Amino acid sequence: MAVTAREEILRRIRAAKGGVANAERSRAAWSGIERGYRREATRPREAILELLVDRLQDYDARVVRAMHVDVRTAGTRMLEERKVKRMVVPAGLVAEWLPRGIEFVVDEGLAAVELDAVDGVMTGATLAIAETGTVVLQHVAGQGRRAVTLVPDYHLCVVRVEDVVETVSEAIGRLQATAGLATTFVSGPSATADIEMTRIKGVHGPRFLDVILVG
Repeated sequence: MAVTAREEILRRIRAAKGGVANAERSRAAWSGIERGYRREATRPREAILELLVDRLQDYDARVVRAMHVDVRTAGTRMLEERKVKRMVVPAGLVAEWLPRGIEFVVDEGLAAVELDAVDGVMTGATLAIAETGTVVLQHVAGQGRRAVTLVPDYHLCVVRVEDVVETVSEAIGRLQATAGLATTFVSGPSATADIEMTRIKGVHGPRFLDVILVG
């Protein structure tokens, strides 16, 4: 079997560091490492959902809980409060979720300047992690390209309660089947701080995040 340049470079690095040079042996050694951290949920289901809401709110995200039939109503109210009129949505987003009175533009490879011209974006989510207050997005129907959720200034995200896990370990386990997809972990609105600890929003993504927790 032909060896790629990447595989050969990694083999040489492993050998230079005193490790095993064979990839199969390396994977076996990795699998043999004892992992004592918690890998399963310990809280009751409702407590997990409450923890997610608390963490998201702590990150300055707004969160509402709704039944499936109420997503449109909850979204309409949130967008009215934000004074949002024009939103981009990825192909495949559940039509019944779309709020009333909003102009929706379906992303079909919109340029960055076009994405910057809309008021915000609405998507679903692959899952959410309660402990870290994190929403996980992937390049799939209903979630779209990462540019769609990074360029607009506002993000409205719908998360199903059945897609909420307690720990990062659980999330990584669930994501194994789709590990080859572009994946983004979002913990609240985009924010960063410089060396003087001046907090600035919107540098790496939307300044405002609203989450509808459904179910």
